[in-house]
Amino acid sequence: MNLAVNLATSFVRGGAIGMLGLIIACGGAPSPAAAPAPSSGTESGQAPGAAQTTSAAPSASASAAPSTSSEAPAAKPDAGATKSTERPKKIGARHVLIQWMGSERASSQVLRTREQALVIAQEVHRRAKGGEDLGRLAVEYSDEPGAASRGGSLGRFGSGQMVPAFEAAAFTLDVGEISDIVETPFGFHIIQRTE
Repeated sequence: MNLAVNLATSFVRGGAIGMLGLIIACGGAPSPAAAPAPSSGTESGQAPGAAQTTSAAPSASASAAPSTSSEAPAAKPDAGATKSTERPKKIGARHVLIQWMGSERASSQVLRTREQALVIAQEVHRRAKGGEDLGRLAVEYSDEPGAASRGGSLGRFGSGQMVPAFEAAAFTLDVGEISDIVETPFGFHIIQRTE
């Protein structure tokens, strides 16, 4: 529900990019009367990935209240990407998790603030979008126990195995695509769909 509300907010601010997210979240295209008139100039004036959403933890078994952040952008489709309307039953993905002191399941060795974690997540995201291998970035940056030996791999998972917001971000990606930064109670995630 929160994802659809935030995608609708992105639609109002983000033009066609937000429209695609709204269509995906709601399961269909709006009627022609509901479609906005094309605007002249730039669509929103925002940098790609500047939309915000409320996200939740990556594990469906974890229970924590989602948080909203104006600083941490979350996953949304790229403007030029063509998304399939069929949702696969299972996908494969990997991610980099950047935690902060006080985030859920953070080890006692994690001493950075949320703001410091966001700066690191932005660097990882920039490098991943620039073509660096997310598996290598997981080795270098991820706070998830065991992530280095797996290259951040989460393996294959289906619907209901991850909490809704993390799942929604992962399942909207095309194979090989990198998500925007997704915030959960566990920290900041940069996700790549692998299959």
